[in-house]
Amino acid sequence: MSTSTTKTIPTRETCTASLAAMGDALYAIGGKWKLKIIIALLNGKLRFNELQRQVTGISAKVLSNELKEMEMNGFICKIPVEDAKHVAEYELCEYSHTLGDVLNALTAWGKMHRAKITGRTVETAAL
Repeated sequence: MSTSTTKTIPTRETCTASLAAMGDALYAIGGKWKLKIIIALLNGKLRFNELQRQVTGISAKVLSNELKEMEMNGFICKIPVEDAKHVAEYELCEYSHTLGDVLNALTAWGKMHRAKITGRTVETAAL
């Protein structure tokens, strides 16, 4: 007994809506650094310099701009340190946790892609 699945062809409106949603997502989390910053903050609060050391290769200017955008979009919270003037710590806001499935999917895909490119298995490509 064979079963066939019927594929529906998306409408122009569905495609347009998907493109708009993808554009919104890429605006909020796209680029080289935003997801790396979120991953660096998964273990808790970090000061600016600590965060810059964690996210290898990011300049202070770019980190500052990314943090401002991420704060504006509700992903991170900037918390002033009471003892020190002009010092703050950054931590993930609750909204960041909505990216869990995205981070897991991108990590899995990245491992698979590295394995494909290097010709290694997924297990050894992650090392």
